[in-house]
Amino acid sequence: MEYIYLGDRQTASVWRGQLCRAVRIGSKCVRGRNGAMLVEFEGGSRQVIIGRLLRKINLSS
Repeated sequence: MEYIYLGDRQTASVWRGQLCRAVRIGSKCVRGRNGAMLVEFEGGSRQVIIGRLLRKINLSS
C-alpha cells in the first residue's frame, strides 16, 4: 500500500506531501490502537504517523 502523507501545521516540511509505504508484518499493516500507522518513506526512514493524515494512491490505472 502506498500513501501520500498530508501532514499538519506541526509537521516538518520535509515530510509533507511525501510518498510513503505501509510497513507490514505478514499481510497486515502495522497500526496502533490510537489510529497511528508505521510507514516507511522513500529515503528509508520509518516514522509512526497519524493514519487520518494519509491518502491512499490508486496504482491500478
